[in-house]
This record gives sequence, structure tokens and C-alpha cells, in this order.
Amino acid sequence: MTDYETATAFLGEWGRFQQQVFYLLCLSIIPNGFAGLSIVFVADTPPHRCLIPTHINLTAAWKNSSIPLEEDHHSGALVPSKCSRYKLEDLLSFSDRGLLPGVDVNLSNVATEGCLDGWEYDRSVYISTIVTEWDLVCDDRWRNPLTSSLFFFGVLTGSFVSGQLSDRYGRKKVLFATMAVQTVFTFIQVFSPSWTVFCAVFFVVGMGQISNYVAAFVLGTEILSPRVRTIFSTAGVCLFFGVGYLLLPLFAFFIRDWRMLLLGLTLPGFLYVPLWWYIPESPRWLLSQGRVEEAEDILRDAAKRNKIEPPAVIFDPLQKELQSENMKAHNICDLLRSPNIRWISITLWLVWNTLTIAYFALSLNTSNLHGNAYFNCFLSALVEMPAYTLSWVMFRWCSRRLSLFSTLFMGGVFLLLIQLIPGDMIYVAITLEMMGKFAVTTAFAIVYAYTAELYPTVLRNTAVGACSMASRIGSIIAPYFIYLRSYSVSLPYILMGSLTAMSGLLSLLLPESYGMPLPDTITHMQHFPGCCRKAPYTLTHTEEKENIAKRNKEKD
Repeated sequence: MTDYETATAFLGEWGRFQQQVFYLLCLSIIPNGFAGLSIVFVADTPPHRCLIPTHINLTAAWKNSSIPLEEDHHSGALVPSKCSRYKLEDLLSFSDRGLLPGVDVNLSNVATEGCLDGWEYDRSVYISTIVTEWDLVCDDRWRNPLTSSLFFFGVLTGSFVSGQLSDRYGRKKVLFATMAVQTVFTFIQVFSPSWTVFCAVFFVVGMGQISNYVAAFVLGTEILSPRVRTIFSTAGVCLFFGVGYLLLPLFAFFIRDWRMLLLGLTLPGFLYVPLWWYIPESPRWLLSQGRVEEAEDILRDAAKRNKIEPPAVIFDPLQKELQSENMKAHNICDLLRSPNIRWISITLWLVWNTLTIAYFALSLNTSNLHGNAYFNCFLSALVEMPAYTLSWVMFRWCSRRLSLFSTLFMGGVFLLLIQLIPGDMIYVAITLEMMGKFAVTTAFAIVYAYTAELYPTVLRNTAVGACSMASRIGSIIAPYFIYLRSYSVSLPYILMGSLTAMSGLLSLLLPESYGMPLPDTITHMQHFPGCCRKAPYTLTHTEEKENIAKRNKEKD
């Protein structure tokens, strides 16, 4: 174990203090589950067709035949057009003359026009969505995936900013500041007067959403003991995210108006304010900043909660001096400074990117699957619960590298198999998609915890934030993977499956961290096995302390 873990071992592993930190941080993750994927229902596109104004004096026969038929891309059947209608002037002329469609008039010869009077939408599922409110269909349908992409642009920005702020100003301050941003701006979003304003606010919501998640994740990783840390970083955080995701279709089922749905999802965020007085700052981070007294105060309070008598001196003077020497300011550029950390970072960025494409594309695709949209979303969320449990089992007893490889590669294989399923075997295809979602979700849970183990304390939040930031290129692209369905139903699965399987092979290059202590400085990191250069010798904590003592002796 590291010196920090040795010095804090007196607290035990699962006392009242650790239980409080574990459950409160997990509870803070729940809003991320329903906020991040609420766009599935908020921006869903119900069946629609061109509006025929009620004041137009057409016979019933011509009203029923006012929409031309066109071939559906998926089934090949003839369905009413969503974006065109027969020219109303011609229809009025035919109606006034008493002609019948298909009998006296060949409809294929009638001119068509766009939906000049707007659209009428099927209201059987939704009272309203942003699509029905601002007509994001036909020529403006490109705005729908762009809405999700702008949210993920916010996530990318939040990943970039919050990681560095958290490493500089503390995990706790950034956690609660970003929780406030997410809650307040989601509330503002309810009153959006236009699609442009909605997207601008949604961008800020995305910034708060990821920043909150990463700060809570790193804070728990640094406070909790090694065994509890494994449970927290895999099953704990992820299961509570899954609970939030499970609540989303339940909320949406009972609240069919998009504004009221967002309002309902906002209100729980205000309940988290009292947690400020119960969640402490990371003593490990305070120590890395040289704020030893504050770190000791938190640990003494923790000992009091656990009914344990703390030692008179928690951190010895040599360790304080060691931490003082490591107090150098770090930033995102340090992730590329040396060959070892550079190759680890680049590999992780590529793996995270592919994982994010697959995870969010599969999650956003639930409304396009055959059957009830609410049930499909609930099923997609339910699949994640055993996936998170499996991630904990694998993280507890298996190699990190092989766990990530196996889940990524199997996820890719399941997605590639979907294209081989005949069109009439819909439920087999859905089963394979859910198995792919299961494998990808397991890999996502593993890679979060794996990344936190690979990077040192002085860079951990920045590194996880940078990985999350790099992966947001994937989440920005993910809505357009679903958009490709309009050209070919199997194309998204071919692309996602190929990328996921290849990133699984790439993950084999990462160093193993199973059974290793959390590194505190860059020199304590594991070495990238693919580097051709021989890695420099790394001093142990004991050797560093001995060197400091030797230098102090020489000064005397």
C-alpha cells in the first residue's frame, strides 16, 4: 500500500464514516442517470403528416387521399408521406367538380408540395416533445440529432474545465457547484421559448452533468479504502446511475409533456443541498496540496464517527515534506509530457471514444426499436444493472486489461451479428442489441475505475476528465450514427460493432493495475508495455523518504 493508505489504515474499511461517504456520493449520481438520457423522450419524433387546414372545403374522399404514398425504407411497404402532400389547389378543383381520387383522377399525375401549413402529429404517445413544438421534421430534421450533439459538446467542455478546477480547487467544491449548475439550468430549460434557447441551455446542462459525475467518482475513489473503492468505482456509482436511468421511463410514462417532464426531473436536484455538510473534501487531495492540517482534521473527525482513537501523529514529518515536494501544480499538458503517460493517455482516449459512441448510440436508439418506447428504454436501463454487478465481480477478481478487452470485443461481436438476422425476427435482433448494450455497459464501468487506478493523485481528476472529454467526440457523433438508420438499418450496427471490437484489441496495450496501489505521483505510474524504450527506474516511497532524510542530514 502507499504511505497514505498505511497512515489511514487505522480508520478501518467499512465504518460509519465510509458508509456515509459511499452512499451519499452514490445518491448524488442518480440525477445524472435521468438527466443525461432524458432527450430520448424530450426529443422523440412521433408519427406525423402534412396538416390539411380545417377551413379547406374538401370532400371526405379527397381529404383521405390528400397525402401521397411512398415506400418505407425499413419495411418496403407503402406509407403516407411525412413531408409532402398533393397540391391543395388541384385537390380543391377536383373536389368541386365531383371527381373521385383513383377513379376519375390518376393520383400519380397530381403535383405535390411541401407541408406549407405545418404538420399534424400523432398524440397517442406524447402530448408534446420539442419536435412537435418546433416542427423539427423533414427539412429541419437535422436539428434533432444536433440537439443531442450540443448537449455532448457541453459535456466535452465540462470534462475539460471541471477536471482541472477540481485538481486545483478541490473535489467537493466542484462537485456541489456543478450539481447546482445542472439543476438550475435544467429548470431554466423548462421555459425555453425556442429551439435555439433550448440548445444553448442544454449545452450548460451538459457541462454540469459530467462534471458532477467525475468529481463524485474521484472523491469516492480517493477517500475510500482499496476494497471498498473497488465496489464504489464499479458497482456503486454505476448502479445508482442505473437507478436514475430506470426512473427516466417511469417519469416519462406518467408525464407526457416535455416541459413538465424536465420540471419533474429537476426537482430532486434541490434535495441535495444538505449533503454539503455531510460529504468531506478528499484528505488525499488536501495532502497533495500541502494542506496537511486540514487533511488530519477530516481523518480525526472520521475516526470519531467510527468510534476509533486516532494516533497522535497521522502523517509523519518526512511524509509531509515528501508531499510538499510533490505539490507542484499540474495541468492537462502533463498527460502528454513523458512517453509513458502519453501512450497510456492516447490509448485510453481512443478506447473511451469508441465506448461512448456505442453506449450512447444504443441508449438513444431505444425509441426507434420495435414496440413500446417506454418499455424499450426501461429494458435498456434494466440490462445495465447486471452489467454493473458483473463489472464489480470482474474488477474484484480479474485482470483489468483482460476484463476490458473481453467485454469490448464481445460487445462488438453482438452488434455485428444483428445485420445477419432476418427482418421478420425482430425480437432476436432486439435481444442481440441488448446483449451488446450489456457488454458495452460492463466495459464502460470497468474503464472508469481502470482509468482512475492508472493515473496518480496529482493528476487523477484531470486525467479522468480528459478521458471523458476525449470520449465526447464519440458522444457528439453518436446521434448521427442513429441518423444513419434513414439510409440503412444495419449500417449503424456495422460501424459500432467494428469500432468496439477493434478498441477491445487496442486495450490489450494498456498496463495492468490489478493488485497495485494507487499512484500518488507521475513517477509511481505503471509503465506502458508497448513503449519501445526501457522505462526509467521508479523510486519507492521508502527510498524517496530516505533520500529526503539524507539531504536534510547533509544540510545539518
